[in-house]
Amino acid sequence: MTRSSFLRPGVLALGLFAVLTPIAAQADEAILAGGCFWSMETDLDRVPGVTKTMSGYTGGHLKNPTYQDVVTETTGHYEAVKVTYDPAKITYDQLLQAYWHSIDPTDAGGQFCDRGDSYRTAVFAIGDGQMKTAEASKAAVQKELGQKVATAVLPAAEFYPAEDYHQDYARKNPGHYKRYRIGCGRDAAVKAVWGAKAQAELTAKLD
Repeated sequence: MTRSSFLRPGVLALGLFAVLTPIAAQADEAILAGGCFWSMETDLDRVPGVTKTMSGYTGGHLKNPTYQDVVTETTGHYEAVKVTYDPAKITYDQLLQAYWHSIDPTDAGGQFCDRGDSYRTAVFAIGDGQMKTAEASKAAVQKELGQKVATAVLPAAEFYPAEDYHQDYARKNPGHYKRYRIGCGRDAAVKAVWGAKAQAELTAKLD
């Protein structure tokens, strides 16, 4: 019997480690603006296959904007959400369907009670593949609704994370957020646009 018939302890350990270590899940990203990022983050967290959301600012001309900068409506930024998702569980096109059914894409001036450029809707496509998918998805929505879709499809710009107190706002401040959401009329307005399809993809329970 030759020496090659035996595994050295270190080699054996590496082999066992490779077998026992779970393979990391794939992760893709998307950037979506849909009005108030508190609500967009909350809705997208309920989409199966979405693993993480982050509120932030994108599409403007000022570097490292703060919330106080953005609310002046002079920086050009959108309130947006960076979405991390598992492409083995949900495709980019399916994620867009969940997005469309959570907003009013015909509103060019903001969303619901939140008015101004920073509350406009937009899909920020990361790469040519997302751009083509987003443009086709927008065209399909426009045909379905029979109205002009105001949501812009734009190349992804630098994304600046919002302040910590904006992250997971609904989880941290459930009472205040619930009053805001009801008062803003988001759910009723989305249902008026989409009927039975409104928020249909938001099936996962929040932690």
